Order: sequence, then C-alpha cells, then structure tokens
Amino acid sequence: MAVEKMNYIEIPASNLEGTKRFFAEVFEWSFQDYGPDYTAILDAGIDGGFYRSQLVSRTELGSALVVLRSNNLEASLGKVEVAGGEIVKQIFSFPGGRRFHFTDPSGNEYAVWSE
Repeated sequence: MAVEKMNYIEIPASNLEGTKRFFAEVFEWSFQDYGPDYTAILDAGIDGGFYRSQLVSRTELGSALVVLRSNNLEASLGKVEVAGGEIVKQIFSFPGGRRFHFTDPSGNEYAVWSE
C-alpha cells in the first residue's frame, strides 16, 4: 500500500467570498478562514482550500479537473445555475456515466458526474 497519496487540493479564487458562498449554497460545503486570502474547504470529500489569486483553473489551460459526484445530476445542474454558476458543457454521456462542466464565481472549471 502506497504511503504517499493525494489528500489536499488548493484552487485559486479571484472572488474568494463569492466562491465560498457558491459552494456553500450548491454543495453545502463549509469553510475555515485562515486570514483574508485563504480558506480551507471542509466537508467536501477531500481536504483542500481556496487561495486568493487572479489565476484560473480551466482544462483548456492545462489544469487538472476537479470532478464532483452527484446522486441526481439534473438537480445538481439546476442548483449550479440558480447559484450563478455558468454551465460550460451541458450534460453528456461517457463510459461509466454522465456529467456536465461548470465554472464557479472565480471562473474555475469543475465537473459533476453521476452513474
């Protein structure tokens, strides 16, 4: 068994406050602030944080894609839209399930998938 494994991810956020509100509303995440420019993500399945930065995490820029799991893909898409996320790829099928891609208030790209 490997000792070294992924356990933390850090994501840039130009709109740190808006990004926190978005993820709290849509996915019910909570946060722990560490000063004005960093917040730890809690209750999201993997530990991580958002750091204040003008950088953007998008697949077309070569960034890794953070993929979230959903039990109801259509409901998740609706919550993303209501909270102000932008759908950048509508629901599509792939081997193993279906997913869509969206951007958060800071412009970072994520995907949500379901079986």
